[in-house]
Amino acid sequence: MTKTRPTILLTGFGAFPGIPANATSTLVPELALRAREEFREHDVIDEVLPVEWDRTPELLDEILARTNPIVALHFGVTKHASGFQIELVGRNVCGLRGDATGALPRTERVIEAGPDTIASSFPADRIIARLERAGIACATSESAGTYLCNTVLYRSLTRAHALAEKPMTGFIHLPAALSVADMLDETCALTWDDALSGGIEIIAACLDKDTPA
Repeated sequence: MTKTRPTILLTGFGAFPGIPANATSTLVPELALRAREEFREHDVIDEVLPVEWDRTPELLDEILARTNPIVALHFGVTKHASGFQIELVGRNVCGLRGDATGALPRTERVIEAGPDTIASSFPADRIIARLERAGIACATSESAGTYLCNTVLYRSLTRAHALAEKPMTGFIHLPAALSVADMLDETCALTWDDALSGGIEIIAACLDKDTPA
């Protein structure tokens, strides 16, 4: 019998209004490649999600059911972050903001019968400690907004909290100005290498493993 290896799921997003080039659509596949080298005892799956109210929730549910990850880390960008922004809470709210197709959400809540908030299930304190020790800009946040970043977080946490063995699940925002070209401005305190090495630190914190010096 073939033994199934534990899975780490990493997701990013495509473009959306105001963000014609979403850094996570490039970062997440690169991070997955590096993570496969660092964490060889795990399968690392990466997915880039569309920014669409109608498609994304069902696609996320399908990916989570198919991969059954022990760690699910979702990445997105915001103009309000200068470094890694570790989201602590998913909120059951959908803002009236057009998606990549121009469509609005069909409902004001992510899940009609769900609680107003769900706490992230990854080790935020350990993540922050590791990032700070590595000299990488970071902060925690109690609001992932009301757009599809929050919807992905809330839905992923809903699934995680319903399982007997809860996967470590959370959302990380990165600066919208993050660029593979490392063209830093006052809104971004991260280089591309910072973002990749910080991503590895976050995964390692979830697995409670050391990373190479």
